[in-house]
Amino acid sequence: MNVDGIRTADRPAYLDCAASTPMRPCAVEAMTPFFETQFANPSGAHRMARRSRLAIDDAREIAAHALDFDPHGIVFTSGGTEADNLAVRGVTAATRTTALCPATEHHAVLHPVEAVGGRKVRVDSGGAVDLEHLAAQLAPDAGPPVGLVSVMLVNNESGVVADLDAVAEVVRAHAPEALLHTDAVQGVNWIDIAAAARPADLLSLSAHKFGGPKGVGLMGIRPEVPLSAQLLGGGQEADRRSGTHNTAGIAALGAALGELTETRDADICRIGAMADQLADGLLTAIDRCAETVARSCRAAGICQLLLEGIETEALLVLLDRYDVMASAAASCASGAMEPSHVLAAMGVDRQAAAGSLRLSLGWCTEPWEIERAIESIPRCVEQLR
Repeated sequence: MNVDGIRTADRPAYLDCAASTPMRPCAVEAMTPFFETQFANPSGAHRMARRSRLAIDDAREIAAHALDFDPHGIVFTSGGTEADNLAVRGVTAATRTTALCPATEHHAVLHPVEAVGGRKVRVDSGGAVDLEHLAAQLAPDAGPPVGLVSVMLVNNESGVVADLDAVAEVVRAHAPEALLHTDAVQGVNWIDIAAAARPADLLSLSAHKFGGPKGVGLMGIRPEVPLSAQLLGGGQEADRRSGTHNTAGIAALGAALGELTETRDADICRIGAMADQLADGLLTAIDRCAETVARSCRAAGICQLLLEGIETEALLVLLDRYDVMASAAASCASGAMEPSHVLAAMGVDRQAAAGSLRLSLGWCTEPWEIERAIESIPRCVEQLR
């Protein structure tokens, strides 16, 4: 159809890959047999069960290789949220300590940290962790002892890449017994994760962010890390996470992660070029428009803009009519627009934050989607202004 002269294709331009991606064909192929013929519970003893267990073991090996963790340290979960909760709650319960995290963390980390009586660390205007404030929060007189520091590898809104080496250096200097966790849910697509996350003692992933299915993820855990299980039952995952395995989802996760590892370098170049083209096109076409962080500080596939004089929710509704799918870095609470907690922590004022727009690309993004966005977004902004 046509909307105000804009020609639409068979599907919308999907620029919300930080929220979720379509499944890779290899992941669909890997999981399909476990719905039809290989449906046995992998905890059983018969040969059908052993086939299911072998698929899980294969996925565990793929994940261990991709992340540079020991295979025995890969714990499959229902997704990134459970993995984050298991890291924060599991470590603090086992060590009888509390946790720290930057104020820009995903709520899957922020809320568990708050629940265990933890504290937030400031960030600077570019979204980087304030290392001096981190050191102060680790001091013995700052509050209850800290057993875990959690720092997101790539921020899901701004795309800012954390320097885990610098964070780890501060943690080791001021609280050598504390462990470091990273939510790498957004980072796995854009970074050599095995190298970037090497300082981390624990790591979280979610399959649907890189071409796997929803409802499955993992936590990587280094040897000798104390962890109290949060789900009790049949003792699966070496007593660290009970519950019948999602065999189909785990097999698909392994397939998607394996393909991602092989294609990531090429994807970063291809998708990064499209993201730069998108940002340049919009900055040229739209007055009073700015990127929230420098491109050198953010991941290749995430472009966040601040649009002066625009309310993002109205913009997203209009963009939907133009077949452009995007997201806002803001949420609606109690009927009132609240600014993004990430932008607020970075010092962006409430009015500017109300006009934030996140455009996120992924393995599935095609050039025509960028062209449509460059054509459509300025028209929508002009209408709203």
